[in-house]
Amino acid sequence: MSLINSNSKNPVFWVPSVYFAMGLPFVAIAAASSLMFKNLGISDSQIAFWTSLIMIPWTLKPLWSPLLEMFKTKKHFVVGTQMVTGITFGLVALSLPLPNFFTYSIAMLAIIAFSGATHDIATDGIYLTELTPRLQAKYVGWQGAFYNTAKILSGGALVYVAGQLEVRLGVVHAWMIVMAIYGVIMISLGLYHLKMLPSGGTATEVKTFHEGIETLKDVAKTFFQKKNIVWCILFVIFYRFAEGFAIKIAPLFFKAARGQGGLGLTTSEIGIVYGLFGAIAFVLGSILAGYYTAKKGLKNTLMILCFCFNVPFAVYAFLAFTQPDNLYIIGAAVVLEYFGYGFGFVGLILFIMQQIAPGKYKMAHYAFAGGIMNLGFMIPSMLSGYLSDFLGYKLFFAWVLLATIPSFLITYLVPFSNPEVMEENAL
Repeated sequence: MSLINSNSKNPVFWVPSVYFAMGLPFVAIAAASSLMFKNLGISDSQIAFWTSLIMIPWTLKPLWSPLLEMFKTKKHFVVGTQMVTGITFGLVALSLPLPNFFTYSIAMLAIIAFSGATHDIATDGIYLTELTPRLQAKYVGWQGAFYNTAKILSGGALVYVAGQLEVRLGVVHAWMIVMAIYGVIMISLGLYHLKMLPSGGTATEVKTFHEGIETLKDVAKTFFQKKNIVWCILFVIFYRFAEGFAIKIAPLFFKAARGQGGLGLTTSEIGIVYGLFGAIAFVLGSILAGYYTAKKGLKNTLMILCFCFNVPFAVYAFLAFTQPDNLYIIGAAVVLEYFGYGFGFVGLILFIMQQIAPGKYKMAHYAFAGGIMNLGFMIPSMLSGYLSDFLGYKLFFAWVLLATIPSFLITYLVPFSNPEVMEENAL
């Protein structure tokens, strides 16, 4: 059997770009918008709560995933949502000078979240349809690398640009330009994928809304009937549990004044730390993990991947307790964290892909698992601002280390329900 379906385009030309497009809106909401709102005078607790709440479409996306099977191809949804997301980023930019900018911009970001979640469903459907299990394992490192390269661009290069523009143009106009850049990137990716993205298959036999609802019921029923599904759900919830607390607060901690327990970095310095120090480390970690897991098998490597994902959160506790003023020390800590994050994130994605998704509704079940994963991520993110305000940065990042314990426990205990897939990919 051919490793790639005969009608597929070479994965090198679409896997990196489409997963970069998947990551950009998620990271813009999860991280970059937090720094933008902080510089615009919004409190940490409001930022953490609202920018986490509007991410709920990534949790609820299984509810409409079967309906995407009714119309056109998965490619249509990918390209269409990239265009919608790009235009809406432009509207976010236009909202920032308005008196009630926070309300309007949060509303626009919520639309981006819905569009982005829909984009994710269709993108994962193309990946699962167009690639064989062995190629899924091979390219999962590239998938993770470029998904999170969006994190580097968003938290690094664009934040650096925002910091430079803040000095010259003021905070509002600086972030208007950055939001517009997000929009241009997404629209450009949409135009690129019109040509380069494979179709991912045509619409199914589901033709009416009623049939779509019945399909959704069957999707949910068969998902929860999967072998060891309770263990699998606990795994996808708790693997990123500590990250959910850390991701919102880390850039705010970097920005906060040293007298408030932060590192007192400028916006541009934060961009340098993430964009310069973190970028290469993260991409290398993701790609190496993909090849490492494809060679050794997921079952044999999952605990190592979990260790690499969670232990580097210790660098934030180190930075909080020592408050170094040397940018290279801070950068080295970020390199360690980002390499481990990139290496370990592959374990979660591949587990969902190979141990939960296989079956009749592969795309929809992948979306279900992804939604549950984001719920486990979203709840601690919503609480992180209040907890950070209450504990202070030192104790907060000590708590993040304690929050890694459930990840290790569930990784040790979770059973593998599809050993055949694991063995094939270990060849």
